[in-house]
Parts: sequence; structure tokens; C-alpha cells
Amino acid sequence: MSLPAHAQLQIEITGAGARQFPIAIASFAGENLLQHSLADVVRADLNRSGMFRLIETGPQPIAETAKIDFGNWKYRGADAVVPGTVARLPDGRLSVRFQLFDTAKAASLGGVELTFRAEQYRTAAHGISDWIYEKLIGEPGIFSTRIAYVQKNGRRYQLQVADADGQNAQAALVSDDPIISPTWSPDGTRVAYVSFQSKKPVIYICTLGTRRHQVLANFKGSNSAPAWAPDSSRLAVVLTRDGHSQIYELRPDGSGLKRLTNSAGIDTEPRYSADGHWIYFTSDRGGSPQIYRVAAGGGEAQRVSFEGSYNVSPRPSPDGKSLAYITRSEGRFRVALMDLATQQVQILTDSDKDESPNFSPNGRLIIYATEVGGRGVLAAVSVDGRVKQRLSGFSGDVREPAWAPLQK
Repeated sequence: MSLPAHAQLQIEITGAGARQFPIAIASFAGENLLQHSLADVVRADLNRSGMFRLIETGPQPIAETAKIDFGNWKYRGADAVVPGTVARLPDGRLSVRFQLFDTAKAASLGGVELTFRAEQYRTAAHGISDWIYEKLIGEPGIFSTRIAYVQKNGRRYQLQVADADGQNAQAALVSDDPIISPTWSPDGTRVAYVSFQSKKPVIYICTLGTRRHQVLANFKGSNSAPAWAPDSSRLAVVLTRDGHSQIYELRPDGSGLKRLTNSAGIDTEPRYSADGHWIYFTSDRGGSPQIYRVAAGGGEAQRVSFEGSYNVSPRPSPDGKSLAYITRSEGRFRVALMDLATQQVQILTDSDKDESPNFSPNGRLIIYATEVGGRGVLAAVSVDGRVKQRLSGFSGDVREPAWAPLQK
């Protein structure tokens, strides 16, 4: 089921990356064939990444075939310039061709042609942004990825799936009962989540293409906190079937249940490391909530967090080198980042009630939920803490963000 789009989202960006690449994205020739500007979306994408500084181009469009005055663009401070052309194809679809020029070398770094339907203009623009980002930064862009989150309006809960910039939201599930803990399968086709529609927590898997919802875990007691293994072969879950909350694993069809932790405390919030060798989790087995890890097949747990008396919600980075989590500092709950090799910790946010951190697929950003004026909103911070974003314009209370993987 899809719902009408909510109010136009606004993204407030503060701070800048340590080094920003100066780039000029001109309006594309032929954009008047569309109701919306492709170039505007590309500019917003690159600006949001914190890695680029946009150079003013003026209102005149520049076609992909135009002769580029490299000296002029260098004088204006642009290291790269992107002209483009939109044209209508005989079958009614549209095409966009663009080039990326290096002003210092006075040479093209390449270009691409994309075809799309008019209503897919944002998808096409995100594809352009991804291509430019990878060409200039040397790693994949994340503009074409999606996010999931839970939105609460009154007594109604919605599991929403949207573009990474919060646009094009569609409801994968609408319920009068709470929905929590959405998490993406590694191939981006399914979302596991917890629903209270049975008046207790039960874990489901939603296949997004068909909107099919199937029960993953409905054991005696509570079933919560699903997390996918990197190869999609199993999920870690938290069950109380044998007493208090402990971590188990099972296959996506619900078979092969195996207990992984065995403590006198509460073990919860599991997350696999990127290589699948470890499961990081929260436990109060030592008295206060701290982060531990256990081998993916089970065994003796190792404590990971030592700074502070309250550390929860571990999220390993895609490259396996760091760990995002929520720490309580001076009575405030904030996003922290630990270098796993050195154990050094940096607090990235300055808000009061942060929760549910999740890495972007390229590891550059962490999306999380926070509270503003008593209402849940989504925010993001770069892993160096320099760039902060807040997505506003949602109706209701927004929490539990999860970032989808890169699509191959």
C-alpha cells in the first residue's frame, strides 16, 4: 500500500568536510521538458554529502556538447564542471546526457547517457550524482540508495521506505500497533521488522517487491531485534523463550534455531560485523549496559566498550574498522564512534536524545533518530563529525531509521 506524499522535506546542513571539491553543476539544456530540474537534484545530492562545494553557474543552461571555457571556470574556482542535455525519445521516454570536465586538465573525465520516464527524474538525477561522486571521490555514491523508518501519526504506525534524501516515501506497512526495528537484507529486497499486532513482539520479513509479509519468529515470549548476516543466510534475533532476553540465530525461513549467548543478564541489539565473523550486541551482564561481541557461531563474549556507564545500540561500519553506538554523556544520549583498532572514541553529535544509529553503505555518514520539541526526527552526521544534517517536513513522529545497502 502506498500513501500520498507528505509535506516537502527540507534538509538542513551544517558544517563542511575537511576538503571540499569545488564543482559547477550547470542547469541542463532541455530541462524545460520536465516539471522539475535534474540539475537541482544533483546539486542537492552533492551538497548533502559534505564532500563538494558548489560553484555558482548562473541561470543559463549549458548543453553537454557546448564548448567549455576552462580558463573561465578555473577563474571562478571550479575544479570540475558538469554540463548536460535532456531530450525526448520517440517512445516518449527522456534521455539525459552529461559530461564531467576537469578544468585543470582541460579534459573530459567521461560522461553517461541515462534514459528514464518523466516521473523517474529523481532516480535519474541520483544516478548522475552517484557517477560524479565515484569518479571524483573514488568510492561509491549513496544517492540512489533507500532508507526505511517508522512514522507514527496519532495511533497509526507506518513502516516507510524512501529515497536516501527522504523523498518518494512509500508505506510498506500501515498498522494500529507499534512497529520497531526495521533492518534491511543485504540485497536490499527485504526488510525484517518487529510488529505488535499480535499484542506481543513478533518478527516479520517483508519482501518489498511483492509486499508479502511472513512471520520469521513467533516463539513464546518476546521476539525482537532482527539483524541479517552479510550473506543473508541467517538472522540474529533476541528471544525470551528460555527466560530473559538472549541472542539466537535462525534461517530466513524460520528454521535452524540456535542459541548464541548464555548469560545471566539481558543480551540484545545484535549486529553482524561486515565480514560476518562477529556479532556485536548490548548487554547488562556486567551491571550497566555495555557493548560486547561474540563469534557468529556462538561462544565466549568479549566486552568492547569501556568508556562511560551506558553504551548501547552497536552498529559496525561497512569497512569493519569502527563501531557507531549510543553513549550517555553528561545525561545526554548521543552518537559515538569507536575506532576498533585503537579503542579511541569520538562523540559525533551534540543533541540530547539520539537513538538507532545506522551507517550509510559507503561508511561516510551515520543516520539516526533524535528528538526535537518532543518529536522524533531523522538526522545524519558524517563520521568525522563535521557535517550534520536534519531532515524536517515529516508529519508525526519519525524514528528507527535503517539505511539500505548499495545495489549491485
